[in-house]
Amino acid sequence: MSGEPLLVDRHDDRVVATLNRPAKRNAIDQDMIDALHALCAELEHEPRTLIIAGGDTVFAAGADIAQLRDRGADDARKAINATAFIRINELPMPVIAAISGYALGGGAELAFAADVRIATPTLKIGNPETGLGIMAAAGATWRLPQIVGHARASELLLTGRILDADEALAWGLISSIHPTDELLGAAHAMADRIAANDALATRHTKRALRAPHAQHPDIERELQAELFESGEKHRRMTAFLERKRKA
Repeated sequence: MSGEPLLVDRHDDRVVATLNRPAKRNAIDQDMIDALHALCAELEHEPRTLIIAGGDTVFAAGADIAQLRDRGADDARKAINATAFIRINELPMPVIAAISGYALGGGAELAFAADVRIATPTLKIGNPETGLGIMAAAGATWRLPQIVGHARASELLLTGRILDADEALAWGLISSIHPTDELLGAAHAMADRIAANDALATRHTKRALRAPHAQHPDIERELQAELFESGEKHRRMTAFLERKRKA
């Protein structure tokens, strides 16, 4: 298998990025972060749905502890992993995390950055950072409460508890569970449904979903106003009415 930290499979309407450090349990190191930044630059220029996957038994076991141990305060202030994960979350088109096995620490935070998370029954996800003398600081403390609520996020982050697939589904951390050999197919099926919709409407919906609460009504209204003037809206609605007339 290639020695690249990220294997990228490009399609017209989607990109599949597979974390590729199997000997290190897909631990997220600087090379992988650099590869994620490069991929984000590509998808910011040419928006497509992104599917992020790992191995069958490990999505990502966390940040690379060998590198993390030697980092100091200046490194923490650079927010090395957090900056990449913010960029992933802010991509124009949806991001799907297809998670099998362990997604811990930075691996969990990478998954939290996705718009949608699906998983296998072997999922183990959580943030044990406080047991290593640090905190989950690549987005978990503010992104996880948005996903599962403040009380549950507090329990996970303060105790270092690891959730299995059924618990993660019940808590709303993932949206569905699939057999390991069907996980990537399920991610592609979701990408197919996204691709069947209008790309601009999809991008605007993602923007509205991510808007600050206080600004949400105004942003939603303006995005919808732009869509109401689009030729694609008229074409799709006309086709819908024609199908209904012929039914």
